[in-house]
Amino acid sequence: MIRSLQGALQWLFMRVEALFNKAFGDKLNPLYHLGAISFFLFWLIAASGLYLYAFFETGVADAYASVESLTHRQWFAGGILRSMHRYASDAFVLTMLLHMLRYFAFNRFRGFRWFSWLTGVALIWLVYVTGINGYMLPWDQMAQFVIVATFEWIDWLPSFGGTLMRNFIYASSVNDRFFSLLAFMHIGISLLVLLVMWIHVQRVPKASTTPPQPIVVSLLLTLLVLSLAKPALSQGGAADLGVAVTHLQFDWFYLSLFPLFYLWPLGQIWALMLGGSSLIAALPWLPLHLDKRKHADFQMVIVGEPTPVSVRLGETLLDAGLRHGIALPYECRNGGCGVCVCSVVHGQVDHGPYQRSALPDPMREQGKTLMCCATALSDLEIAVERSTITPLHPVKHYAGRVEHIDRLSPDLVRLTLSLPEGVKIDFAAGQYINVLLEDGQRRAFSFANPPHEKEHIELHVRWIPHGRFTTYVFTELRVGDTLQFEGPLGSFVLHESTRPILFVAGATGFAPIKSIVEDAFHRDIKRQMWLYWGVRTRRELYLLDLAQQWAREHSNFHFVPVLSEAMPQDMWSGRKGMVHEAMLQDFPSLQGHEVYVCGSVKMVESAIPAFFAHGLDGDACFSDAFLPAPPP
Repeated sequence: MIRSLQGALQWLFMRVEALFNKAFGDKLNPLYHLGAISFFLFWLIAASGLYLYAFFETGVADAYASVESLTHRQWFAGGILRSMHRYASDAFVLTMLLHMLRYFAFNRFRGFRWFSWLTGVALIWLVYVTGINGYMLPWDQMAQFVIVATFEWIDWLPSFGGTLMRNFIYASSVNDRFFSLLAFMHIGISLLVLLVMWIHVQRVPKASTTPPQPIVVSLLLTLLVLSLAKPALSQGGAADLGVAVTHLQFDWFYLSLFPLFYLWPLGQIWALMLGGSSLIAALPWLPLHLDKRKHADFQMVIVGEPTPVSVRLGETLLDAGLRHGIALPYECRNGGCGVCVCSVVHGQVDHGPYQRSALPDPMREQGKTLMCCATALSDLEIAVERSTITPLHPVKHYAGRVEHIDRLSPDLVRLTLSLPEGVKIDFAAGQYINVLLEDGQRRAFSFANPPHEKEHIELHVRWIPHGRFTTYVFTELRVGDTLQFEGPLGSFVLHESTRPILFVAGATGFAPIKSIVEDAFHRDIKRQMWLYWGVRTRRELYLLDLAQQWAREHSNFHFVPVLSEAMPQDMWSGRKGMVHEAMLQDFPSLQGHEVYVCGSVKMVESAIPAFFAHGLDGDACFSDAFLPAPPP
């Protein structure tokens, strides 16, 4: 039954969210910001409450009069703030319940999420308690009804046995100390709500507590209009314990349980509340389905990241990466925007629920998934757009002057850029820059020069048919022109260890490896190094002489070029086939080695699973996959 309920709610949420995406856009869909909206509403409630408390008199004779004076004598401030305090409190309950219902619908309360779920349940009841307590303070007929009904309900418990209601038989029994206690409770429980809210988000990686500005403005305007159109007023005059309350305008957000006090036995209401709360709190441990997964964690390798990350049972790929401090791209975190799309290079995932507009079926068939929705079903290798990899140095904006354009092959040039006098760019060997186009688009290119040669920047640019930037470089760019770029970016860098190194480069994947190798020579690193450079034809080995020179001059460096589509005119007698297969022929066991692989996503997809199958340790594989920009 619970699974059927989840399925129905999930179906409803997905369709409502799709409608909201069309109406507001995925960035401003309020259903994607329920938690952040709740935080904002709390601060609005707190700010308006502090103003009201400054004019509130905590006494039997003064409470009602002070509230009325605040409401009517300064309606422009106190009256509006009282109404906004009331309506923001109602909205607070609504957003919290929707937030909890959505997590229930999408089954995001199990496993490691039990802590957030339990604190959320506790938080909702604390909000109800402080809201009901707030209705007691104005000491109007609504306050009289709420106080009498609440204490009658509590008095049913055997430990009280009717002692509480004796304080409300006569008006003289209610004194100023009682109102001071109510005010103290209201402030104290509100502070406890804030504390539990803070605890609640601690296990949510990069949890957002501030909604987008347009949502903030819309909420404020809506609450203001509602406050002006239907102001919150005291009901029925001052409280009088000698007269029964018969007519009220009910607040169903906070007081929905109260009508049952006069329809059901009080014991049944206690059973409903305690039983329902216990059931909701126990949901993370109820056996709604059997999980056949044997291991608690899977390992996920992110192309361009130095170490794998663990993915917990039911944890999204995005949350796993953020939990390990990796700057992955995301916005809505609910499968509505498509910003967090990635390529699954190796392994299996459960794609989870998402909007088809964010991940069309053709993209999914190509091996794409949304990190904010997908969960791991095996060990994984994923590729994310290179510009999202965590930077090792502060990213800055630069303007580089084109000093040289050298044609190294018919479809590849070497660009040499210089920086203004006195400007240096600090980078690590293997990192890259983003060239900035006029419309803000970015194109990533690796440093091909080592870090100790900071007086210039060397880039290897291969022409891509219909490529916007590469076509510009080959047809229009001239010496003396200026390129805007940002960097340094990426973490495809050499790691300190004593293990021998195997470099596998595909085409222009040679560029970052050139930077790493020359930096290693400069630092006099003595580790054994093998470079396998794979291209299609002989002419694509655009710096063959340089690599052969390294092998002659450094006894710890070895070079193996590999052609996959050797032409007769190449007169090639060297290694042929796929570059990673050539490397595995020489190293059938990769235990005790480090592998650095750089090239196209297709190459990385083929190579890395094979490396793991030949004994490579999960923490000894480092990769950088090139994702070409889509054609215009």
